[in-house]
Amino acid sequence: MTILVLGATGKTGRRVTAALGPAARPASRSSELRFDWSDDSTWDAALAGATAVYLVPPATNLDATEVAAFVPRAVAAGVTRIVLLSARGIDPDDGREAAVRASTADWTILRPTWFHQNFTEDFLLPMVLGNEVTLPLGPGGHPFIDVRDIADVAVAALTRDGHAGEVYELSGPEALSFPDAVARVAEATGRDITLVDVPGAAITEALRAGGFSTEYATVLGYALEAIRDGHDAELSTGVQEVLGREPRPFADYVKDAASSGAWA
Repeated sequence: MTILVLGATGKTGRRVTAALGPAARPASRSSELRFDWSDDSTWDAALAGATAVYLVPPATNLDATEVAAFVPRAVAAGVTRIVLLSARGIDPDDGREAAVRASTADWTILRPTWFHQNFTEDFLLPMVLGNEVTLPLGPGGHPFIDVRDIADVAVAALTRDGHAGEVYELSGPEALSFPDAVARVAEATGRDITLVDVPGAAITEALRAGGFSTEYATVLGYALEAIRDGHDAELSTGVQEVLGREPRPFADYVKDAASSGAWA
């Protein structure tokens, strides 16, 4: 198999690439093999000879235009299997999922919760390093998931039979509030991290300023408020269904991140 891995320098993509080994064809805007969602002239070279695709949509918007154009081109190029990285709570009419479902390829959709690694590889890292986490804060919990588990599920769906037409809801093994999660990071690192409670609208505005579309930034702001208010604490069983084991706990992630110097 030749498996095109989109977003290959991202949190899940680089781990999928590593796990696939020689079968992986990593591509991103900064990879040797360049792939840019906003430049469809980069698509055909990435697809040439590929039999499967790990499809990571554009990161800053919910627009389905690029994915809807890419999927039929991938199938025409010979792709017979597509694994889409989606998200928990996505709109049932999401156009990106619809484009994958409508294809003639065998498809699998992954809907993970928020990542553990958001604390080390995304928007929460500068907050931790600055010793001030600014979010909608409250007692509501969320079952954060380790991106290594997402990657393991993706690799299984890309390389093994039995996953066509499946939608896997993926979560970690326990629901933690943001204050609880930050407290664990603070304890592991010895940092004195201040928590600052703000409305979701403030996060939305910050994300818009950082380049996110208004629609996507608004959805993320609402999602954070839903977590705060306890509306997103349910556990999912997709990791167990696909891998036959429990997902990695947040405590293991924090221990590994602290020992590797991620918050040094």
